[in-house]
This record gives sequence, C-alpha cells and structure tokens, in this order.
Amino acid sequence: MKLGKATREAFGLALAQLGETQQDIVVVDGDVGNSTRTEIFGKKFPNRFFNVGIAESNLVGVAAGLASSGKRAWLASFAAFVMCNAYDQLRMSVAFPCLDVKVVGTHAGISIGEDGPSQMGIEDVGLACSLPNFTVVVPADEPSTFKAVEALGKIRTPAYLRAGRPTVPLIYENGCDFKLGKASQVRAGKDLTIIACGLMVAPALQAAEELAKSGVQARVLDMHTIKPLDEAAVRAAAMETGRIVVAEEHLLHGGLGSVVAMSVARQHPVPMRFVGINDTFAESGKPDELLTKYGLTAADIVKAAKSLPTA
Repeated sequence: MKLGKATREAFGLALAQLGETQQDIVVVDGDVGNSTRTEIFGKKFPNRFFNVGIAESNLVGVAAGLASSGKRAWLASFAAFVMCNAYDQLRMSVAFPCLDVKVVGTHAGISIGEDGPSQMGIEDVGLACSLPNFTVVVPADEPSTFKAVEALGKIRTPAYLRAGRPTVPLIYENGCDFKLGKASQVRAGKDLTIIACGLMVAPALQAAEELAKSGVQARVLDMHTIKPLDEAAVRAAAMETGRIVVAEEHLLHGGLGSVVAMSVARQHPVPMRFVGINDTFAESGKPDELLTKYGLTAADIVKAAKSLPTA
C-alpha cells in the first residue's frame, strides 16, 4: 500500500477547504496549530481563527460560546489534552446543550512515539463515546479523513474526530464512499471478520492477506464511525462469518472493541478476540517499535484470528 498524508494533515487541509464554502465556520486551537494543522485554516481565514493558548478548558468554553452565538465551531488540540483535561467542559458546555462544536483530537494513540505517555491519547474514544449527543469518528487514511470532515460539516450536533501523527497507508487510493454511521467493507470474506478503525485498518488488511495464505478468507470492515455504530454491519459479520476480531489503537476498555462486543452480544453472539492496548500506558519510543511492543501489528491480528475456535 502506498503511503498517504497523516490524518492530522488531511484534517487541516480539509478544514481549510470546508471554510471556503461555510462562511460561519470558526476554528479555535490550544496553541498547537502547527501540529493539529489548524494553522492552514488560520492563515487562510485569520479573522475566523482563535488561538486561546495552552488552556484546554477555556478552549472548549470559547468554542461553545461561539457555537451558542450561531457559529459553527471546530476546536483542536492533542487528543490527550482536550479529552482528558477538558472533559467536564465538553460534558456540560457542549454535550448537554447539544451545540454545534466539532472536537478534533490529533496525535492520538501510542503512534505519537517519542513524546511519551503524557501526550498519548489512549482513552479518548471511550471518553468521547460516553458523551451524549456526540458522534465519534476515527478515519483510517487521508481520503477518508477528507470525507469525514465534509460529513461532519453537514451535521449540527457535537462530534469528536480522532487523527494521528504519523503518515499512514492509503486505504482508499481511488476515493471512498464515506457515510457517517456506515462501516466500509474493504475486503470480502466468509470465514471471519476483522473490524478495525484508524491506523489499524492497514494492518487488518495485511493480516487478511496473511490469513488467506492458509485458506482463511477474512472480511475486513473499516468501522470509521464508532458512534453511532453500524449495527447492521456487525450483525451481518456475526451471522455470515461467525467469528470476529476487533483491532484498535486504544485501550481495550471503552473503545471500539467494547462497543462492537455489546452489539454482538445483543444481536448475534459469536466468538470474538480483541487487539488493542491492554490496560497499560506505553513508554516513549519510535512509533513502529511501540506498535510492535504493545501488540498492534498485522501479526498480532493474525494470532488473534488463529486463536478463535473453528466452526
């Protein structure tokens, strides 16, 4: 697979593009615009861009105030900073009044690398999913991030978009049919299903290719929308393939795996395995080495798949 841009870079470009057609968009950043890439919007529309400094609670409050005044507010910071530091403000100032505020957490997961655990957002999806009225999206690559920003720009309710620091492979080299709440099937298969999001979609596809060598045909779903979950796609996966592996760059508790497991238990219980961060903080290190050490590779997905009972 070819490498594309980092999803944080794609977000910045897509937001600036959205600003051309939506004149009521305002963007608020926590003094990391060169990293979240909101500076692209800021340079293009300086009168609609506000840097509030390293003050995430205030960041959310300012965005909520702008939204309550009729603006379409987007705010951005590192995932760990905005979701952990400003959770109460997100809860009471955005989720409760159901304001049109789009929250973007970049540098998510352990793939941020050398910056270490204080800046690794590994619980952000779970926190975002716990907020009533929030849509939660984790795009896998550059094209799907563009589509996600475009789709979120059309809704008037709160949302969380997760983006990463490193460049990632192009999953949708020829474009994608992105719809909020609808999983994208990126590989067909009848023997089991791998459900992944974000950075883990590429390893899921690599794992499926490896499994095919031993005669196991794995369906791969890019579950880019964690909330609302595509219940129909999960049900079809359970009924048609009988076994499911979920892969995510997030703590196992509260992330995609938890949401999918609830859906499977409610609709059609089948054997499942989970690939994610197992109740630990990661250390500082090179992204690829960290993903290997903490079990977030194609080989780990293959191992999980092979541990499932056969039909």
